[in-house]
Amino acid sequence: MKRSKTSKQWIKEHVNDVYVQRAKSEGYRSRAAYKLLEVAARDKLLKPGMVVVDLGAAPGGWSQVAQAQVGAHGLVVALDALQMAPLPGVRFLQGDFREDAVVDALEQALAGRKVDLVLSDMSPNISGISVSDQARVMHLAELALEFSAQHLKPGGNLLVKVFQGSGFEEFLRAMRARFHDVVTRKPAASRGRSSELYLLGRGFSGDG
Repeated sequence: MKRSKTSKQWIKEHVNDVYVQRAKSEGYRSRAAYKLLEVAARDKLLKPGMVVVDLGAAPGGWSQVAQAQVGAHGLVVALDALQMAPLPGVRFLQGDFREDAVVDALEQALAGRKVDLVLSDMSPNISGISVSDQARVMHLAELALEFSAQHLKPGGNLLVKVFQGSGFEEFLRAMRARFHDVVTRKPAASRGRSSELYLLGRGFSGDG
């Protein structure tokens, strides 16, 4: 199938992207690793021994960053509907987070341990229909918040990707009801034309 001008432009930008080049030279699986590295450094999100859940993990850039910082005494459980090549020290589960059976398997992997940090870089397959895409993105964010409310330790944190648009303000209010503090983060590695933002909920209130 012939590639569209838009897809050709994306490929050109991707190949020439400074973060793509850095990821290749520094051994990260994706440019997204630099988003988490920036936020984690700014907000002191990751510490040795922590329990971290990485939702929408493939190809594994965020899990790499998390595992390196929580160390051997920590636990990183990664989940994605797509396959992900094994990462040392990371427990990977393949499945759709919208399905109860997959969430049950994730809970079993935690073996009763409460979570210090939930990471959600989940994104649906983009259709190009903005209203539909926005609704699906916000639904995934809501699922991440619901999971966090059930599994975070009091004082734990949630970093979740959202898109600005319909449903954003309602979701922001829902996060504020669960966390002592909610801030927005737009890492330098986020493409400028993208409407994606990350909401960081700090200090889970324990009301799950």
